[in-house]
Amino acid sequence: MGGGIAHALLIAGSKVTVVERDREAAGVARERIERDLVASVERGTVDLPFEELANRLTVSLEHEDFATAGLVVEAVPESWDLKVSALQEVERHLSPTAWLATNTSSLSVDGLAEQLARPARFCGLHFFNPVPASKLVEVVISKYTASELSDLSVQWVRGLGKTPVVVRDAPGFASSRLGVAIAIEAIRMVEEGVASATDIDNAMVLGYKFPVGPLALTDIVGLDVRLGIAEYLASTLGARFDPPQLMRDMVARGELGRKSGKGFFTYDS
Repeated sequence: MGGGIAHALLIAGSKVTVVERDREAAGVARERIERDLVASVERGTVDLPFEELANRLTVSLEHEDFATAGLVVEAVPESWDLKVSALQEVERHLSPTAWLATNTSSLSVDGLAEQLARPARFCGLHFFNPVPASKLVEVVISKYTASELSDLSVQWVRGLGKTPVVVRDAPGFASSRLGVAIAIEAIRMVEEGVASATDIDNAMVLGYKFPVGPLALTDIVGLDVRLGIAEYLASTLGARFDPPQLMRDMVARGELGRKSGKGFFTYDS
């Protein structure tokens, strides 16, 4: 996700610094981003040569390298403690005029803002996988977000060639709340033997014009990620978001979707 956000910013004309947790992760990040830049050049989705795009990219291990950034987007996994720790560490190194955003798909932006020294300069920018192909970014406005940032966020998203959807902070926002609700019901249908995963997905793709079925999408997002979101929504919105036992069992077995090679469907390497 972080690599995808960096890619989108680079082809839109920005200078981008990616800070990773260790040298191995930094190497993987650079390789992935540069591979995606090559693909964009070859597809003709960007007119600039690869070398010029790659020269705008810095991959680092030091948060101090954010000192000159105008905007930093946090994209660590969906763990409250990890998000708070990462955001507080980044904020310490930002210019007083810089803006900070979280890519969380479900956690409270109000709650995260309350952990920061400058909550008015913070909002949610929820990108979707795969970032280069997705046309949507959910702009999440907390009760602390400055009106200037609300306006700027919409401009940034449009500058990336994507469509902003502006929502106030609420559990699951708009996209995750609806997406997870559909996915949970689809998983329950598999659990109950109502239909196969293929037939359930085909019903939604062919009958309701979904671009991808809810179970295939769950494989793309990751069952572990969606389980975490479902548990959070169940704790805030009630039992209708309780994760099915099948979902818990699959995560326990390591059947996480595309990233593990097996979820509701099987994937080759």
